[in-house]
Amino acid sequence: MSTTGTYLWGGPPGPRPRPTSASEFRVIPEPDLGVRRGRGRPPYGEVLDALDRALGASLFVASLLLIVPAAIILSILSRRSPFIAHLRIGQDGRTFWVWKLRTMWPRREPASAEEKGWVQRIECDPPLSTKPRSDPRITSRFARFCRQHSIDELPQFFHVMRGWMSLVGPRPLTRGELIHHYGARSKEILTLKPGLTGYWQTRGRSRLSYPERAALDLQLVRDLSARVYLELLLRTIPELLRGENAW
Repeated sequence: MSTTGTYLWGGPPGPRPRPTSASEFRVIPEPDLGVRRGRGRPPYGEVLDALDRALGASLFVASLLLIVPAAIILSILSRRSPFIAHLRIGQDGRTFWVWKLRTMWPRREPASAEEKGWVQRIECDPPLSTKPRSDPRITSRFARFCRQHSIDELPQFFHVMRGWMSLVGPRPLTRGELIHHYGARSKEILTLKPGLTGYWQTRGRSRLSYPERAALDLQLVRDLSARVYLELLLRTIPELLRGENAW
């Protein structure tokens, strides 16, 4: 972990993370997932890419009505920085900082120096097989509500607006997740921009294992079209409203 600071080039200040080559992630042989081979790069062209960024900008501005009060409440509850920034691997292996609202903190431990200020930078989390249903760091009902309805991920509309992410695509992953859970599939997955929603976010969310998520991310890369893009956006809305299978 590193010190806190203000938002500069897509994440907190400090040395920029070392660019990552997609060819680094070849640890696990790709199993037969029964998925189709596609063209790799987005088949929907520059028009939909521009629309994606315009929608991201509109949604980011609108979501400030939720982000600002949620950040204030979470800062008061946690007595820590309201935002965290995770180092993730994006398209073509480029690293960038993914912002989220803080929803986890120790119940009785005082805030460390790194947890104060506006944002805490976290370079890597240990890879897990699945998200635990009862994480002891989720100590607030409000924080749990934010996670269930993905309010904590609303700041990522800014990344879509800047063109670092898409509304639809495989989720941005840590280096450890790519190495330990995606393996040889990483090279193909990293051909697309990471996204806010995709197949596994509408087909089980947190209850899915990493092999299931990896298979669905790879399927999305090979299926992605304008029709799939719009269908997934429409499917995501009821998933967020219900708040099921997320913790």
